[in-house]
Amino acid sequence: MAAAPTAPTTDCLFARTREQVCEALRSVVPGIPEEVAQRVEVTPPRDAAHGDMATNAALLAAKPARRRPAEIAAELVRKLVELPEVEKAEAAGPGFVNLTLKPSVLQDVAISVLTAGPAYGRSRLGQGTRVNVEYVSANPTGPMHVGHCRGAVVGDALANLLEAAGYGVTREYYINDAGTQVTALTWATYWRYLQVIGTDIDAETFGKLTPAGLQYQGDYLVPVAQAIAAEHGRSLANEDGSPADPSVWFETVRRETLVKMMAAIREDLAALGITHEVFASEAETLASGRVDAAIAALDAKGLLYEGVLEPPKGKLPDDWEARPQTLFRSTDFGDDTDRALRKSDGSNTYFANDIGYHAQKAATADVLIDVLGADHGGYVSRMRAAIAALTDGKTDFEVVICQIVRVIRNGEPVRMSKRAGTFVTLRDLLDEVGPDAVRFTMLTRKADAQMEFDLDAVVAQTRDNPVFYVQYAHARCRSVLRSAETMFGADAVTPEALTKVDLSGLSSDVELAVLRRLASFPRTVEAAAVAREPHRIATYCIDLASDFHALWNRGREDTTLRFLHENDRETSLAKLALVSAIAETLRCALTILGVVPVEEMR
Repeated sequence: MAAAPTAPTTDCLFARTREQVCEALRSVVPGIPEEVAQRVEVTPPRDAAHGDMATNAALLAAKPARRRPAEIAAELVRKLVELPEVEKAEAAGPGFVNLTLKPSVLQDVAISVLTAGPAYGRSRLGQGTRVNVEYVSANPTGPMHVGHCRGAVVGDALANLLEAAGYGVTREYYINDAGTQVTALTWATYWRYLQVIGTDIDAETFGKLTPAGLQYQGDYLVPVAQAIAAEHGRSLANEDGSPADPSVWFETVRRETLVKMMAAIREDLAALGITHEVFASEAETLASGRVDAAIAALDAKGLLYEGVLEPPKGKLPDDWEARPQTLFRSTDFGDDTDRALRKSDGSNTYFANDIGYHAQKAATADVLIDVLGADHGGYVSRMRAAIAALTDGKTDFEVVICQIVRVIRNGEPVRMSKRAGTFVTLRDLLDEVGPDAVRFTMLTRKADAQMEFDLDAVVAQTRDNPVFYVQYAHARCRSVLRSAETMFGADAVTPEALTKVDLSGLSSDVELAVLRRLASFPRTVEAAAVAREPHRIATYCIDLASDFHALWNRGREDTTLRFLHENDRETSLAKLALVSAIAETLRCALTILGVVPVEEMR
């Protein structure tokens, strides 16, 4: 689900203040190296009592300037306090400077949000950088399950996040449509086909006919077999209905099974709000000669040799042999051991096939990001080495690891699915709690942290449920604005009209706290994009919702904080500008997460 629109905003208070800090630093420390200035940060302080922003500029400049950090910080304070936006500047700690901004600067943040609208928070950080994000890439051997779901959501939200930060993004799905698993799937579908046409053959008997037993027996293959039978009748079996020679049926069943399984996967992903621009086929990659071309390119660089690898500790990988193989000098590029590309019989290893596929992606991207499951940790260093070797370091390779998800109900694991028989399918989850709850919940934790998906908690309408808590904040904002339309007229509370309102009345501590939070959103988007951590946007949503609910509750005790004052239009409109800015920022953040904000709670 692509984040839209594409028009970036450059109105970031933290970015503007950072430029002012760097300019002041250059005057305090003439000739400061530019690489030092590039490392200057302006961030929210850890303690809100210390002001609105903090900078490490003096600390960074101390070593190249050969001066004490505190001395540089004191001079920076004298420079920064002269800025018209700064109310107070103070040196702190070993060389930090804390800044308190004038209330008018924070009040203007609401105007910035309303002016930018859906583009608020978007930046040009990644402009000119092409990123390929590959995610899901589940084998088409069964329905999408919860294990696939987390990677799907994380990958999609990451792609949205990178687009919001200005990167050019391609969303890709790698179809593993070659190899032994697809062979096993084809035989399993054929068994179901025989059942559909009336052949009496049980799983045990049929399993003895297959190359590796009957691995897939889920009911999800029945409709696939029914469709094949509707198309081909009994022509794929012998006249008596017994299994025909594989030369009669195998390629037909394989092709049509893959088409139908991928159609089901795309349908499940669409229900989760996910679409990919590119579906790359493993079989096509192998047939195209790209794998051999990649191996030849590494050979031309002098990076291949014939040798025998030492046996690794623990379980031996599939591509290890105690015989001479064609090895890639991956240790030249930071890997912990060289890797086999061709076995002793001349066939390619799985790693070689993956190199060919990634070389194909690297031809059109500056950064490759693979979103992978927890069991792929050892894959990173070898593929990074291969990409560095093939592209002479011009293309970066990164991996986002997603840990497993345990689905629980009443405190107990949920294991069974009616369709699959052995696991919880994505469709089961979506049918029970809906796509928005699934997406937001999956993004409340860092991808490499294990998590439990509590079916009871996700649908609970309490503040302990982050999905409800954030959606309730947006719905409350929209409710206030609808009431304001009745009270003051719809034209008075449009975003455009509210940008012209005097906001000087937004001066309470709780209102200024919300404005600070709104100001930090563009910075949060950029920081999350750089870290490849979309969960930071979910955390931001929860924090902003908390600020808004606190403001709402304070209004019950202090009438001056209430949003609507029927006899005070000016005060009401100022507060409505803040409410509208909160709603807009929540929508921008939820759009990155691929979550639809609700207009009202039912």
